[in-house]
Amino acid sequence: MSKKEEYIRKPDWLKIKLNTNENYTGLKKMMREKNLHTVCEEAKCPNIHECWAVRKTATFMILGDTCTRACRFCAVKTGLPSELDWKEPERVADSVSLMGLKHVVITAVARDDLKDGGAAVFAETVRAIRRKNPFTSIEVLPSDMGGVFENLKTLMDAKPDIMNHNIETVRRLSDRVRARAKYERSLEFLRRAKEINPNIPTKSSIMIGLGETKEDVIETMDDLRANNVDIMTIGQYLQPSKKHLKVEKYYHPDEFAELRDIAFSKGFSHCEAGPLVRSSYHADEQVNAAKANQQAKEA
Repeated sequence: MSKKEEYIRKPDWLKIKLNTNENYTGLKKMMREKNLHTVCEEAKCPNIHECWAVRKTATFMILGDTCTRACRFCAVKTGLPSELDWKEPERVADSVSLMGLKHVVITAVARDDLKDGGAAVFAETVRAIRRKNPFTSIEVLPSDMGGVFENLKTLMDAKPDIMNHNIETVRRLSDRVRARAKYERSLEFLRRAKEINPNIPTKSSIMIGLGETKEDVIETMDDLRANNVDIMTIGQYLQPSKKHLKVEKYYHPDEFAELRDIAFSKGFSHCEAGPLVRSSYHADEQVNAAKANQQAKEA
């Protein structure tokens, strides 16, 4: 098999159905008109057609479209970011209203050029959405913001409904896969978020297919639970370009189902696992399922 064939060949269960109906084109038009970015587009998410065309949902990416980090798995462009746009929070809030979202995910590029890691704009975006959309639940997905406690507190004080921070991969592969981010720092970030406000559920995600073992994944589950993480998502890593890390293995859906069962046995209130699962994929359903499972445990 040639390198080219190895790069393009994927199993049947990873085939994606394209859908460019009015919902999809309308959302794309609105994003451009309001000068907003989505991780759906920038990270080449495989679920964009389902989420935009069928579910009419999107994950907003604030603080620009240029990241200060060059992680070897991520398709978001790297470079010198633009100046902060303090009008962005209101535009995001307006878009949430226009889309009629019941649950919104706000993520961002890493902004290591800023002392607060972008925490102030992140927090203001949460507050703006809350003012204009009081019945919309808000999930935030920040970088580690340099591991600075004050930056995390700034964001937590805005009281998002879900604090999501991705550990991305297993401990053994972390330094090779991620840039600047550290495995232990991510665990600390999640632990401290829970310490600041125990009532806000925490969530994290990993990609598999980068050379990890089943034991590695289970170790990560244990590490997340030891730091009181409530929700976990597990998805298949897909190589966004030839410049990025190659896929070492395509996991079968049955293997994802087994990992999901293991995660529940570890005590996660919810786990979403599957080939096309991403951190914000069906995020509204993840939150509702987690609440239902937690209530069942308490009962």
